[in-house]
Amino acid sequence: MSEPTDRLWGARFKTGPAEAMANLSRSPKAYFRLTPYDVAGSKAHANELQRAGLLNAEETRQIIAALASIDEDFAAGKVAPIPADEDVHTFIERLLTERLGTLGGKLRAGRSRNDQSANDMRLWLRDQVRVLALAILDLQHALVAQAEQHVQTVAPGFTHLQQAQPIVFGHHLMAHAQSIHRDLQRLQDWDRRFNLSPLGAAAMAGSAIARDSHSSALEMGYVGPCENSIDAVASRDHVAEFLFITSMLGVNVSRLAEEFCLWTSRQFNWVDLDDGYATGSSIMPQKKNPDIAELARGKSGRLIGTLTGILSVLKAQPLSYNRDLSEDKHAVLDSLETLHLVLPAFAGMVRTMTVRVDELLRQAPLGFTLATEVADWLSLRGVPFKEAHEITGKLVQACEENGIGLEQSTPALLAAVDPRLTPDVLEALTLEAALAARSGWNGTAPHRVVAQIERFKQQLEAHHSWALDYSGPRG
Repeated sequence: MSEPTDRLWGARFKTGPAEAMANLSRSPKAYFRLTPYDVAGSKAHANELQRAGLLNAEETRQIIAALASIDEDFAAGKVAPIPADEDVHTFIERLLTERLGTLGGKLRAGRSRNDQSANDMRLWLRDQVRVLALAILDLQHALVAQAEQHVQTVAPGFTHLQQAQPIVFGHHLMAHAQSIHRDLQRLQDWDRRFNLSPLGAAAMAGSAIARDSHSSALEMGYVGPCENSIDAVASRDHVAEFLFITSMLGVNVSRLAEEFCLWTSRQFNWVDLDDGYATGSSIMPQKKNPDIAELARGKSGRLIGTLTGILSVLKAQPLSYNRDLSEDKHAVLDSLETLHLVLPAFAGMVRTMTVRVDELLRQAPLGFTLATEVADWLSLRGVPFKEAHEITGKLVQACEENGIGLEQSTPALLAAVDPRLTPDVLEALTLEAALAARSGWNGTAPHRVVAQIERFKQQLEAHHSWALDYSGPRG
């Protein structure tokens, strides 16, 4: 067992922890990637101690210089945690005291691992939401590039996985882009909501020493401190909300993945994947499998499970801090690593796919997808839609009995179904007419899709600027 004074919390213990206790308590190696953020918080805290009179200007300068050197050495791989380093806070204090002696120990005054841990996670996540946004934007640009190529590509649209109405394929792709766009907006909303510093909360009641938390918050790039010291250290709803965003993103990507599995099947035959973004079978030489789509679809379950896990951790915790909260790092790390595997592969698959335009056109009118045009045509001529719906249904039945499509209806067949179905209705029974008729703001008319894409590209530029317009903690 180690001596109790080797640890930040060991002063009142006569012996060190049992080996099993130490193994359970020790942070996994991956958690030490928070080192730069703990350094940033430590620099801000050093300035706090100077304002409080516990450090003079020279001592503050020495501590901040030593912290900067630790940061540089860690990034260069020159220093690393040892088994005795229980967590990132212990790791940094050990290095600081090795370099500064007793002066390094002064930095601990007025703070706690509770507010340090909360602060490290917030600072790290504020960086990571922007890194994640850039990865999402890469997928968005791939979707938009494909949509721009297919604003004139006619395709069947579906409801209930049954052919419904003709659309342009670019409009369908933009529907996926729009849902993922909201995930980007959620990241920005998240950042606005949690742009507050936990430092100064100390263990839970606030610090009797570090009391200028506004200044330290601004130094780290926040807009201010958390309002309540207990809430600052005890809450992880910022983690839960971030994991909701990642799981919602996973769901949105999974929906698109499911469609790729359909589109690339022989039954649909809409899309051909680039060889670099597909795999074959170990036994069936003819196979070309949409593995990226399938893997992404599977990973969405992992993202949902991680969110469920952290909510289960949080649901029954009394205020204030409890050690259960250390699970937040595992949850966030796993979700980010998952997405940083999925998103680049998925973006590449979308970017390089080939759309079988002729096949989409062939399938577009199948299944009587132009039936709504008949009902609308009648309604525009004063027929109540209830009657128009019934008349159109009878026309579909008649066409099915004759083995023809609606657009092949003869004047005699139309008149036999209902005398109000004059031959003029055939002018509405073309794919071009059906698309052009959907000319409302959010419709599938090609010119509306072009306008939608142009507006969307401006939004992507704004997201890109937001992601890049942040340099992390200052100082």
